[in-house]
Amino acid sequence: MKEIRAKWNNRYEAVHVPNQVIDVLELNQHLLPAKGKSLDLACGLGGNALRMAELGFESHAWDISDSAIEKIQEFAEERHLTLSARQCDISQHEQQDVMCEEGFDVIIVSRFLLREIIPSLIAALRPGGLIFYQTFVQDRVLYDKVIPKEGPKNSHFRLEPNELVRFFSGLTLRSYREEGIQGDVKQGYYNEAMLVAEKGY
Repeated sequence: MKEIRAKWNNRYEAVHVPNQVIDVLELNQHLLPAKGKSLDLACGLGGNALRMAELGFESHAWDISDSAIEKIQEFAEERHLTLSARQCDISQHEQQDVMCEEGFDVIIVSRFLLREIIPSLIAALRPGGLIFYQTFVQDRVLYDKVIPKEGPKNSHFRLEPNELVRFFSGLTLRSYREEGIQGDVKQGYYNEAMLVAEKGY
Protein backbone atom coordinates (compact mmCIF):
# COMPACT_ATOMS: atom_id res chain seq x y z
CA MET A 1 0.00 0.00 0.00
CA LYS A 2 2.82 2.45 0.89
CA GLU A 3 4.46 2.05 -2.54
CA ILE A 4 1.19 2.59 -4.39
CA ARG A 5 0.31 5.59 -2.25
CA ALA A 6 3.77 7.10 -2.83
CA LYS A 7 3.43 6.57 -6.59
CA TRP A 8 0.15 8.48 -6.76
CA ASN A 9 1.28 11.14 -4.30
CA ASN A 10 4.23 11.88 -6.58
CA ARG A 11 1.96 12.08 -9.59
CA TYR A 12 -0.53 14.45 -7.98
CA GLU A 13 1.83 16.78 -6.12
CA ALA A 14 2.68 18.79 -9.24
CA VAL A 15 -0.96 19.12 -10.40
CA HIS A 16 -3.01 22.05 -9.18
CA VAL A 17 -6.36 21.64 -10.93
CA PRO A 18 -9.04 18.94 -10.61
CA ASN A 19 -9.18 16.20 -13.20
CA GLN A 20 -11.91 16.48 -15.80
CA VAL A 21 -15.33 14.99 -15.22
CA ILE A 22 -15.34 11.49 -16.70
CA ASP A 23 -17.22 11.05 -19.98
CA VAL A 24 -19.67 8.47 -18.65
CA LEU A 25 -20.94 11.04 -16.15
CA GLU A 26 -20.77 14.00 -18.51
CA LEU A 27 -22.78 12.19 -21.21
CA ASN A 28 -25.30 10.59 -18.85
CA GLN A 29 -25.81 13.22 -16.16
CA HIS A 30 -29.50 13.30 -17.06
CA LEU A 31 -29.86 9.80 -15.53
CA LEU A 32 -28.91 11.02 -12.05
CA PRO A 33 -31.56 11.20 -9.33
CA ALA A 34 -32.56 14.65 -8.11
CA LYS A 35 -30.60 14.22 -4.88
CA GLY A 36 -28.74 11.65 -2.80
CA LYS A 37 -25.38 10.49 -1.54
CA SER A 38 -22.57 9.93 -4.06
CA LEU A 39 -19.12 8.35 -3.97
CA ASP A 40 -16.28 9.10 -6.38
CA LEU A 41 -14.11 6.02 -5.79
CA ALA A 42 -10.39 6.13 -6.62
CA CYS A 43 -11.23 9.75 -7.27
CA GLY A 44 -7.83 11.14 -8.23
CA LEU A 45 -8.12 14.91 -8.11
CA GLY A 46 -11.86 14.82 -7.64
CA GLY A 47 -13.44 16.21 -10.77
CA ASN A 48 -16.42 13.86 -10.49
CA ALA A 49 -16.87 14.48 -6.76
CA LEU A 50 -16.79 18.24 -7.30
CA ARG A 51 -19.41 17.97 -10.05
CA MET A 52 -21.68 15.93 -7.76
CA ALA A 53 -21.29 18.54 -5.01
CA GLU A 54 -22.19 21.26 -7.51
CA LEU A 55 -25.34 19.32 -8.34
CA GLY A 56 -26.33 19.28 -4.67
CA PHE A 57 -25.41 15.70 -3.78
CA GLU A 58 -23.87 14.68 -0.47
CA SER A 59 -20.58 14.12 -2.24
CA HIS A 60 -17.82 11.79 -1.01
CA ALA A 61 -14.37 11.29 -2.58
CA TRP A 62 -12.07 8.38 -1.67
CA ASP A 63 -8.53 7.78 -2.88
CA ILE A 64 -5.33 6.08 -1.73
CA SER A 65 -3.32 9.29 -2.23
CA ASP A 66 -2.96 11.70 0.70
CA SER A 67 -1.91 14.40 -1.74
CA ALA A 68 -5.03 13.98 -3.85
CA ILE A 69 -7.33 14.15 -0.84
CA GLU A 70 -5.68 17.33 0.45
CA LYS A 71 -6.04 18.97 -2.95
CA ILE A 72 -9.68 17.93 -3.34
CA GLN A 73 -10.47 19.58 -0.03
CA GLU A 74 -8.72 22.75 -1.22
CA PHE A 75 -10.62 22.69 -4.54
CA ALA A 76 -13.93 22.30 -2.68
CA GLU A 77 -13.15 25.19 -0.34
CA GLU A 78 -12.15 27.43 -3.26
CA ARG A 79 -15.48 26.67 -4.90
CA HIS A 80 -17.48 26.97 -1.66
CA LEU A 81 -18.66 23.38 -2.00
CA THR A 82 -19.39 20.86 0.72
CA LEU A 83 -17.52 17.63 0.07
CA SER A 84 -16.19 14.79 2.24
CA ALA A 85 -12.78 13.45 1.16
CA ARG A 86 -11.14 10.37 2.66
CA GLN A 87 -7.76 8.71 2.17
CA CYS A 88 -8.23 4.94 2.08
CA ASP A 89 -7.10 1.76 0.35
CA ILE A 90 -10.23 0.19 -1.12
CA SER A 91 -8.39 -3.09 -1.70
CA GLN A 92 -8.61 -3.66 2.06
CA HIS A 93 -11.68 -5.61 3.14
CA GLU A 94 -12.39 -3.32 6.08
CA GLN A 95 -12.65 -0.34 3.72
CA GLN A 96 -15.02 -2.27 1.49
CA ASP A 97 -17.11 -3.03 4.58
CA VAL A 98 -17.22 0.68 5.43
CA MET A 99 -18.38 1.46 1.89
CA CYS A 100 -21.17 -1.09 2.15
CA GLU A 101 -22.25 0.11 5.58
CA GLU A 102 -22.43 3.75 4.46
CA GLY A 103 -24.43 3.03 1.29
CA PHE A 104 -24.63 5.33 -1.73
CA ASP A 105 -27.22 6.39 -4.28
CA VAL A 106 -24.53 6.97 -6.93
CA ILE A 107 -21.07 5.43 -7.23
CA ILE A 108 -18.62 6.69 -9.86
CA VAL A 109 -15.51 4.73 -10.83
CA SER A 110 -13.23 6.20 -13.47
CA ARG A 111 -10.14 4.54 -14.96
CA PHE A 112 -9.68 2.15 -12.06
CA LEU A 113 -10.04 -1.61 -12.23
CA LEU A 114 -9.91 -3.90 -9.21
CA ARG A 115 -12.14 -6.83 -10.08
CA GLU A 116 -12.38 -8.23 -6.56
CA ILE A 117 -14.23 -5.15 -5.26
CA ILE A 118 -17.10 -5.36 -7.77
CA PRO A 119 -19.40 -7.31 -5.38
CA SER A 120 -18.77 -4.67 -2.71
CA LEU A 121 -19.62 -1.88 -5.17
CA ILE A 122 -22.94 -3.54 -5.91
CA ALA A 123 -23.61 -4.16 -2.21
CA ALA A 124 -22.82 -0.50 -1.42
CA LEU A 125 -25.45 0.76 -3.85
CA ARG A 126 -28.76 1.59 -2.21
CA PRO A 127 -31.93 0.26 -3.88
CA GLY A 128 -32.47 2.27 -7.04
CA GLY A 129 -28.84 3.41 -6.93
CA LEU A 130 -26.70 3.94 -10.02
CA ILE A 131 -23.14 2.91 -10.86
CA PHE A 132 -21.27 5.05 -13.40
CA TYR A 133 -18.18 3.11 -14.50
CA GLN A 134 -15.58 3.86 -17.16
CA THR A 135 -12.15 2.35 -17.72
CA PHE A 136 -9.70 1.08 -20.31
CA VAL A 137 -10.25 -1.92 -22.58
CA GLN A 138 -7.75 -4.33 -24.07
CA ASP A 139 -8.61 -3.47 -27.69
CA ARG A 140 -6.63 -0.31 -28.32
CA VAL A 141 -6.77 2.04 -31.30
CA LEU A 142 -3.61 3.84 -32.39
CA TYR A 143 -3.75 7.29 -33.96
CA ASP A 144 -0.53 8.16 -35.81
CA LYS A 145 1.37 5.80 -33.47
CA VAL A 146 0.15 7.75 -30.43
CA ILE A 147 -2.22 6.08 -27.99
CA PRO A 148 -4.80 8.54 -26.70
CA LYS A 149 -5.62 8.07 -23.01
CA GLU A 150 -2.81 5.57 -22.89
CA GLY A 151 -3.78 3.82 -19.68
CA PRO A 152 -2.08 0.87 -18.00
CA LYS A 153 0.45 -1.21 -19.90
CA ASN A 154 -0.45 -4.31 -17.89
CA SER A 155 -3.38 -5.98 -19.66
CA HIS A 156 -4.69 -7.28 -16.31
CA PHE A 157 -5.85 -3.71 -15.61
CA ARG A 158 -7.74 -3.53 -18.91
CA LEU A 159 -11.19 -4.92 -19.54
CA GLU A 160 -11.83 -7.88 -21.80
CA PRO A 161 -14.61 -7.42 -24.39
CA ASN A 162 -17.98 -6.97 -22.62
CA GLU A 163 -16.40 -7.72 -19.25
CA LEU A 164 -17.86 -4.56 -17.73
CA VAL A 165 -21.38 -5.69 -18.65
CA ARG A 166 -20.76 -9.08 -17.09
CA PHE A 167 -19.59 -7.49 -13.83
CA PHE A 168 -22.95 -5.80 -13.39
CA SER A 169 -25.22 -8.36 -15.03
CA GLY A 170 -27.44 -8.44 -11.93
CA LEU A 171 -28.25 -4.73 -12.36
CA THR A 172 -30.44 -3.04 -14.96
CA LEU A 173 -28.32 -1.66 -17.77
CA ARG A 174 -29.17 1.99 -18.48
CA SER A 175 -26.32 2.94 -20.82
CA TYR A 176 -23.34 1.12 -22.30
CA ARG A 177 -20.68 1.96 -24.84
CA GLU A 178 -17.73 -0.11 -26.01
CA GLU A 179 -16.64 0.18 -29.63
CA GLY A 180 -13.60 -2.08 -29.71
CA ILE A 181 -11.73 -1.49 -32.97
CA GLN A 182 -14.78 -1.60 -35.21
CA GLY A 183 -15.31 0.73 -38.16
CA ASP A 184 -13.82 4.18 -38.68
CA VAL A 185 -11.58 4.57 -35.66
CA LYS A 186 -11.11 8.30 -36.29
CA GLN A 187 -14.71 8.81 -35.26
CA GLY A 188 -16.67 7.63 -32.25
CA TYR A 189 -15.40 6.61 -28.84
CA TYR A 190 -12.53 4.14 -28.49
CA ASN A 191 -10.08 2.65 -25.98
CA GLU A 192 -12.48 2.66 -23.02
CA ALA A 193 -15.82 1.15 -22.03
CA MET A 194 -18.49 3.08 -20.15
CA LEU A 195 -21.52 1.81 -18.29
CA VAL A 196 -24.43 3.12 -16.25
CA ALA A 197 -26.46 0.48 -14.38
CA GLU A 198 -29.21 0.63 -11.78
CA LYS A 199 -29.71 -1.56 -8.73
CA GLY A 200 -33.22 -2.89 -8.25
CA TYR A 201 -35.46 -2.21 -5.27
